[in-house]
Amino acid sequence: MKILRHKFHSDNGEPIRVERTPNKGETMTPRFLVMHYTAGPGLDSSVHWLCRPEARASAHLVIGRDGTVVQLAPFNRVTWHAGASRWNGIQGLNRHSIGIELDNAGRLTRQGDGKWTSWFGRTYPDDEVMVATHRHETEEAGWHTFPAEQLGVALEVAAVLVHRYELEEVLGHDDISPGRKVDPGPAFPLGSFRARLLGREEAELPSLETSTHLNIRTGPGTEFERLEGSPLAPGTAVEVVEEAQDWRLVDVLDTPEELRDLQGWVHGRFLRKRE
Repeated sequence: MKILRHKFHSDNGEPIRVERTPNKGETMTPRFLVMHYTAGPGLDSSVHWLCRPEARASAHLVIGRDGTVVQLAPFNRVTWHAGASRWNGIQGLNRHSIGIELDNAGRLTRQGDGKWTSWFGRTYPDDEVMVATHRHETEEAGWHTFPAEQLGVALEVAAVLVHRYELEEVLGHDDISPGRKVDPGPAFPLGSFRARLLGREEAELPSLETSTHLNIRTGPGTEFERLEGSPLAPGTAVEVVEEAQDWRLVDVLDTPEELRDLQGWVHGRFLRKRE
């Protein structure tokens, strides 16, 4: 991808899909990149909403779960994605940032029958849900996960933007509006995403533990064999080494003498922050 006249084009010069939003302001020089989730049922419905005047909201890009990219406004124009926000003494991040929306249902609620549902009533399978506590909250919730195709395209797009505009920081909406917004949420790997874009050492990873009896496997999927030591007991301390979609390669820190140096794959939705 490349940027011509503040719009994305493919390497052969063809512009990507464009849907023009009326919800934009004056020209600006972006300094930051802000990541969001749409909290909507799909790419097209979110794009349609962000292009309606009554939405009074917009972003520069929306990225679908299959990696489809839609541009709503040039990167040098203000869009209304940040709202009341501040970062390092700067008020109103709309005037200083590029906003990317990722098609994602966001926070999910577990119903009495065990199913996970969104605020708009759609049900999501367990393998698309991560159970985690948002860093600004105290109780666990379900969070719609982001597929590898979407995350890969988001990283590619963000890398071009960071390079082209010499962006200073990559932020979540919850960084600039804490307490008011929770997106992109715990399921989005913001720490590693930021580190790869800005060439920084990733901040110290939070200490995690298992939230239930949890099988540890030789690979990232239920088709892989369980390792000796399965299942890990609830509250077992682990350190994440690598991520593969919803799965995490972990070093197990709480192990008996005969299982020292145990490392394997577990499903990320059954990990939580260790107190």
